[in-house]
Amino acid sequence: MKVSEISEILNNWMPTSIAEDYDNVGLIVGNPDSLVTNILITLDTTNEVIDEAVKKNCNLIISYHPIIFNGLKKITSNSGYVQNSIINAVKNNISIYAIHTSLDNHPEGITYFLAKKIGLKNLSILIPKTNELQGIKTGIGIIGKLDKSKDEDSFFDLLKDKLNLKYIRHSKKINKTISKISIVVGSGSFAIKNSLDLGIDAFITSDLKYHNFFEADNKAILVDIGHYESENHIKLIIKEFLNKKLPNFTLLLSEDNVNPVKYY
Repeated sequence: MKVSEISEILNNWMPTSIAEDYDNVGLIVGNPDSLVTNILITLDTTNEVIDEAVKKNCNLIISYHPIIFNGLKKITSNSGYVQNSIINAVKNNISIYAIHTSLDNHPEGITYFLAKKIGLKNLSILIPKTNELQGIKTGIGIIGKLDKSKDEDSFFDLLKDKLNLKYIRHSKKINKTISKISIVVGSGSFAIKNSLDLGIDAFITSDLKYHNFFEADNKAILVDIGHYESENHIKLIIKEFLNKKLPNFTLLLSEDNVNPVKYY
């Protein structure tokens, strides 16, 4: 099967048309006519991940984040990790497909996965898009309710347990009973107001800055679970889908920890 054929399968599942305008999704590096050997699935495409793909005889990498976000003025071995990764991929005939906000904005994408994992019910899109996908509403984030309300500490324990978290950053406790929850994976500070306007008890996201936590304004709990931690489950979602579509292919999850944030 060719790279172009697998790209089409991915695009039919999570169309590039529903990605954010700023994003860069689809086939980013490689030859569409190349025959695929094995597939490596990763959150980010780094030099180490490409080396792993070479070692495991994978010539197609499916990455959540795109290796190229902005325009590149030059691609040389001393111009940065992005350029080095591209050179390494091209040298080893490896294609790279990115899925990013196509998966974010789909109603059964990564946010839906996290919502189900922590037990949210009655799910709806937090910030709906005007366009629809074959009659299905798309948009950013999700909102839902727990079956049983929890106090703040029990809610934090639930997140740590279900999402395998070691650390959580959060706004100050306000003796809030947690039931109605919104989620935006990755950097989600832009959705704080949308969430508060909908009367949520807690908002789960990542990359919150110091002053963002003040925006809770004693109305809700803002919870930062970490960028990598909010998105790392994506590899499982992609593999589960492709296992059904490509039963004869070897689909491997990258074993490289691409999280650039380390904890002491």
